[in-house]
Amino acid sequence: MALKTAGTALSRTLWARGNRTPPLGRSPRANRFSSTCRALGAAEQGDKSDAPGQSGEGEPPHKSPSADKKRLKEAVGAPGGTGVRRRSFTSNAAPMDQTSYLWTRYNDMKRLVYDLIPPGACKSLNSTVIYANNEVNLSEVDIYGFDYDYTLAQYSSTLNTLIYNTARSFLVEHFKYPKDIGKYDYIPNFAVRGLHYDIQKGLLMKIDAFHYIEPGTVYRGLSPVPDEEVLQLYGGTFHVPLQQDSGFYGKGPKVKQFMDIFSIPEMTLLAVANDFFNTNDIDYDPVHLFKDVSEAIGMVHLKGFMYKWVMQDLDKFILRAKETDSVLHRLVGHGKKLFLITNSPFSFVDKGMTHMVGQNWRDFFDVVIVQADKPHFFTDCIKPFRRLDGNGDLQWEKINSLDKGQIYKQGNLFDFLRLTGWRGSKVLYFGDHLYSDLADLMLRHGWRTAAIVPELDHETKVVSAHQYAVTLTWLQALTGLMERLQVHRDPRSKKVFDEWQKEREELRVMTKNLFNPQFGSIFRTCHNPTYFSRRLSRFSDIYMASLSCLLNYDLSYTFYPRRTPLQHEAPLWMDQLCTGCMKTPHLEDMSHIR
Repeated sequence: MALKTAGTALSRTLWARGNRTPPLGRSPRANRFSSTCRALGAAEQGDKSDAPGQSGEGEPPHKSPSADKKRLKEAVGAPGGTGVRRRSFTSNAAPMDQTSYLWTRYNDMKRLVYDLIPPGACKSLNSTVIYANNEVNLSEVDIYGFDYDYTLAQYSSTLNTLIYNTARSFLVEHFKYPKDIGKYDYIPNFAVRGLHYDIQKGLLMKIDAFHYIEPGTVYRGLSPVPDEEVLQLYGGTFHVPLQQDSGFYGKGPKVKQFMDIFSIPEMTLLAVANDFFNTNDIDYDPVHLFKDVSEAIGMVHLKGFMYKWVMQDLDKFILRAKETDSVLHRLVGHGKKLFLITNSPFSFVDKGMTHMVGQNWRDFFDVVIVQADKPHFFTDCIKPFRRLDGNGDLQWEKINSLDKGQIYKQGNLFDFLRLTGWRGSKVLYFGDHLYSDLADLMLRHGWRTAAIVPELDHETKVVSAHQYAVTLTWLQALTGLMERLQVHRDPRSKKVFDEWQKEREELRVMTKNLFNPQFGSIFRTCHNPTYFSRRLSRFSDIYMASLSCLLNYDLSYTFYPRRTPLQHEAPLWMDQLCTGCMKTPHLEDMSHIR
């Protein structure tokens, strides 16, 4: 079954069962006892026996040693073993002590988690699924627009290595940086998209949707910065103020967000250069370093190196070429209008599109615009369109219409809308950059937007792994248990909670490392969405790993976003009741506070 199915099954079990399995071996003292998960199910039916030392109807929270031996003997083996029976006995034994009570609740909960998520429960998720942030009916979409790089054309990771190596050479040869920086090779899995960089402090970090730095994800060079030092650097908090954080397009005065897939080698080069100066105890200005690295990366693109590499070996660098061809054929075959708006030059686009689609690729598009200078293309009202001839040379005549089969350069969206009449939700535009490609179209013009997120291939593989499913479910269960039982604040209980908190932190690190050892998932921090994830949900109606995902859907298909609970709705949702993560503590748990 899928993870969600397993979670639902666990929820129903917790609702249905007042009595369950014996504890796992966590604490020698706790293993002498067994309790129930009454508070997770029976309490909703009026059970008031959750507190230690109180007995419910027909069952106390403890049992006799002889019954305990019999119970443990029945449950020998891995979690989920057979031979477990409901307890229907009574006992006059003294109530268990507070520490044993807490560990018993812990062990019963852990048994439930492992019992209901057996090995193989989580089948692989399909990375070719299109995910919806907003409801989109494709039958209402008549015009499909596309970016080129990382949208129509997907590139292999080899390109990042070449960009890094060339920019590193520029840094040494052009900006006269120490030659020993050249000894640092590219680290393919160091950085992830969506990270923030503190320009003045020289720190690379991951920030969540609420502008808080995720502990354990701050790097100075290639070395993690201790959380205590991060707190000192940011005035005793992990919060980055709005005025310092990245602006609307990810370029704040002090902090920049890297939202482009092309920015991954730039982040790595920044980390490497910082690491060199720090490890060699060389004084340097982080602001100058940031500007020099940014310019070195820019030179790779401005001087045409990247275009040259790709055009020389299209098979090596361009992925999913046949799938892109199939998508375009399918859309045109259903009478859809297509257009292309890209910042790349015509010669580069022409070479790549000919490779993927054929010499007649321009016949698929009603409008083709190159070197558009996005995001300014979407906000600037001044730059006029220029037509290019078949050789890519600029023509001088005034543009009064955008004709099929022609190539146009620069221009602006306002003239584009005036000349085409394409407006509103009947237009769906695909792009990989949330700011440059999608933000203005979504917020200012009401177009439908689709984000291409290649990282979904890796992320869905991790999420569908059994190790992730079990670790995450137990993490949520433990968090729910701590939330419910935190009302026990005596010294002995505090020691138990300290141990639980340590385990919770270990589980959070484990889940993070499954995605990326330095920064984790691009979509989540410990429990919140990342800054990247929040922008993805704000600026895209739908998102997918690649354009080829469209091939799995009928062109009259409607994408419906999943209704997820708000925090105040969570107790009413069966999936949120999974493992006892009740957002509202039971009244009897809180009674002594009132």
